[in-house]
Amino acid sequence: MKKVTFQGNELTLVGEQIKVGDVAPNFKAVKPDLSEFTLGSLKGKTVVITSMPSVDTPVCELQTIRFNKEAGKLDKVHVITISEDLPFAIGRFCANKEIKSAITLSDYKDHDFANKYGLLIKELNLLGRTVIVIDKEGIVRYVEIVPEITHEPNYEEALNVIHHVR
Repeated sequence: MKKVTFQGNELTLVGEQIKVGDVAPNFKAVKPDLSEFTLGSLKGKTVVITSMPSVDTPVCELQTIRFNKEAGKLDKVHVITISEDLPFAIGRFCANKEIKSAITLSDYKDHDFANKYGLLIKELNLLGRTVIVIDKEGIVRYVEIVPEITHEPNYEEALNVIHHVR
């Protein structure tokens, strides 16, 4: 199990973490309108998945806003933002921050994404902060698991990979 930290305190990510070269597992999650989403619905598309502990924290807010902004500029790339927040909280956040380009999802119900990608923080029952890029063939081309979850991901590195795989 991989370790991450929260303000320097060590935490555990449960399961086997996704890695470059893996076939991206299909997962289901809940949209803000309570309908179901599956990664399989984007088969044949380039996908960026960003996960985070909660949209109600400053760093998660920055991450969501940044990737939403980038999603609006990326042709033929789908950006997913996922957390363990309730769909209602995600919907409220998206409305308040005008998040319209990214697909926002909640993994609260089944923790399907967290379990299949190995990103559930055992001690908090929240998702680790990650960026995953999946190419059109469904192969993982980039994974950043941010070691200190109060830090932002490396946007430039992820965007560089996105521009090369789309």
